[in-house]
Amino acid sequence: MSVQREDVHPVVRKLATATCLVALLPISMGALVTTLSAGMAFADWPSSDGQNMLLYPWFSDFVSQPDKFVEHGHRLAGMLIGFVSVCLAVTSYILDRRWVKWFTTAILISVIAQGALGGARVLLDRQLLAMLHSMTGAAFFCLCVVFRLMCSTQWSKWRLQIDHRLSPLGAATIAITPIVILGQYMLGGVLRHFHTMLDEHLAGAFVATVCASLAAFTLLRTENALLRRSGMFIVTTLLLQVLLGAGAYVTRLGLPPIGYVAVSGSLSQSVVCSLHTVCGMLLVASSVVSATSLAILYRGGAMVGLDFELPAVSDRGTIA
Repeated sequence: MSVQREDVHPVVRKLATATCLVALLPISMGALVTTLSAGMAFADWPSSDGQNMLLYPWFSDFVSQPDKFVEHGHRLAGMLIGFVSVCLAVTSYILDRRWVKWFTTAILISVIAQGALGGARVLLDRQLLAMLHSMTGAAFFCLCVVFRLMCSTQWSKWRLQIDHRLSPLGAATIAITPIVILGQYMLGGVLRHFHTMLDEHLAGAFVATVCASLAAFTLLRTENALLRRSGMFIVTTLLLQVLLGAGAYVTRLGLPPIGYVAVSGSLSQSVVCSLHTVCGMLLVASSVVSATSLAILYRGGAMVGLDFELPAVSDRGTIA
C-alpha cells in the first residue's frame, strides 16, 4: 500500500477533498447539539418523531423547537457525509488502485460505524456513548485528512525531500503530541457531557499547548516542505484554540473583574463553546497528520537526521 501515489485519479482526489469538507458539517452540528443539550430531542432513531428522516418538517422547528432543529440537522449532515463516502468508495473501486481502495473502504466503514454509534446513543440514552461518538468523529476526520494528504499531487515530491535537521528528541515530541492533544480533547468531552473535571481540563490545556508548541517549532525547523506545512497548521489551529478556549471560559463562567456575567444558553456561549470543540478536533487532526507524515517519511528514508548507528563493541566488552 506504499508505492507510487502521484497518479491518484483527479475525480478521487476531488471527492477526497469533498469528504473532508462535508465531514465538518456533522462535526460542527454535533458540537452544537452537545452545547444545547439537544442529543435527546428525539427519542427515536433513525426516524425523527416517527417520521422518515428525509420527510420530517425540519425548518418548522427553527423557532419553536431549536433543539429538534439542531439535532435533525446533525442527522441530515450525517446522511450527507455517508452519501459522499459511498461515492468516494465506489469511484475509487472503478478508477483507482489497491491502496486507494483500502483507504476509501476504511472511510466508508468508519462513517457507517459512526452513524450506528450515534443511533445507539439515542436509543440507549447514554451520555458516555455521546462522548465516545464525539471522539470517534474526530478519529474519522483524521482518517479523511490523512487520505486527502496522500492523494496530493505534491505527495511524491515531498517524500523525496531529505531532512538532516530533525533529531530523535524532536521526532519523539512530534510523535507524542497527538496523544497529548487527544487526551485533552477527551477531558473537554468529559467537561461538556458530564459537567465535571474543569480544573483537569485547564491543566491539560497548558500541557497540550506546551507540547504542541514544541512540536510546531520542531516541524518549522525541518528541511521538508510537508513537515513545515504541518507545523504551520499546528500553529494556526493552536492559536485559534487558545483564543476560543478563553472565550469559552468567559462566556461560560463570566469575568467578574470587568463585570461580565455569563448568561447560560446565550448565543455567544453556544457559538464559542461549539467552535472551541470543532477547533480542538482540527488541532487533533493537525497533530495526527504531522506524526503520520513523519512516520511515512522516515520509512521512506527521507529523515536522515534520525539514522544513527550504535558504537561497535569489542570482544572484551569495550567500545571500539
